[in-house]
Amino acid sequence: MTLLEARLLHNRILDFSHYLLSPANVLVRIYIAGIFFKSGLTKLRDWESTLMLFEYEYEVPLLSPAAAAWSGTLGELILPVLLALGLFTRLSALGLFVVNYVAVLSLVDISPAALNQHVLWGSLLVMLVLLGGERFSLDRKLKIS
Repeated sequence: MTLLEARLLHNRILDFSHYLLSPANVLVRIYIAGIFFKSGLTKLRDWESTLMLFEYEYEVPLLSPAAAAWSGTLGELILPVLLALGLFTRLSALGLFVVNYVAVLSLVDISPAALNQHVLWGSLLVMLVLLGGERFSLDRKLKIS
């Protein structure tokens, strides 16, 4: 195989991979949205425990425990829906990145496995901030990004 043939093969593969970007973007949006939305529902289901956790376990900077519980729960319920729909994708992903980052900061004794999960989620959220909603999003339909 000559260098020219190798380059042509390489370009064909990259051209094909471009078609996979939008479906992959949707899968990442749904994956991340599911994680955060379920977490928000869990907080809402047992609100007394949530308030206790924010008061005694989590050390959220700059906010009272009640304000942190409310803002975190609302963020975990509203932003994932927007993200899954691809509506304000970049802002939704950025908001969830902040929620994820504060969660890591506020957990004093976070296990290495949990930290790795948060790093993965944060990395995927950064990707969504950079790429936006791609082809299959309301952002594209409404010409938002």
